[in-house]
Amino acid sequence: MTTALVFGATGFIGAQLLRGLLDRPDTTRVIAVVRRPLTLSDPKLTVLIGDRETLPALAAQLVADEVFVALGTTRKQTPDEAAYYRIDHDYPVEAARIARHNGAQAVFLVSAVGADAASRSFYLRTKGETERDVIALGFPRTAIFRPSMLVGQRAEHRPLERLFIGLSHLLNPVLLGPADRFRGIDGGDVARAMIAAARSDAPGVQILHWREMTALLGR
Repeated sequence: MTTALVFGATGFIGAQLLRGLLDRPDTTRVIAVVRRPLTLSDPKLTVLIGDRETLPALAAQLVADEVFVALGTTRKQTPDEAAYYRIDHDYPVEAARIARHNGAQAVFLVSAVGADAASRSFYLRTKGETERDVIALGFPRTAIFRPSMLVGQRAEHRPLERLFIGLSHLLNPVLLGPADRFRGIDGGDVARAMIAAARSDAPGVQILHWREMTALLGR
């Protein structure tokens, strides 16, 4: 029986991840750290209101077996690079650090295809540094999920992203071999792959792209 800790539970992947964890039979408790109260209620669910700045004050309550991190922002929402870095790097790393200190044995992190701490791209470098620093925390199990274009129904209107999603349906069949990591994937499938990876008990560090995530879903 498992206690799961979730960061980013109001996001595109995180909201679906939260529901999946609550539905998982072997989950006894899910702790969700969010900036505002959730409309979702469940006997298994504990909601903590907090963010990067208030996280240390919540540390004693962040006790779980597994920690799922689906935090992130966009350049449109957060144009300032320093603020963006705090959300996409500092917050995930600090959340994982506290959970590890409190005894968590596994971490499941949403990153991005092409993440590389040495990249010239600010976005990919930030993702790569986040991966590097979470791995350095030494969890017995670390799974990093690197989706490319996320498809599926979002609450917010993103016209340009809708165009790319349409293109992904055309491009996916021709992205073969090593290029299949760039295939679009449904946000719900990423969430389900994270839960499936938690069940697999694979030790060490795993890096999962489209192929590995869909394999976890039996496809």
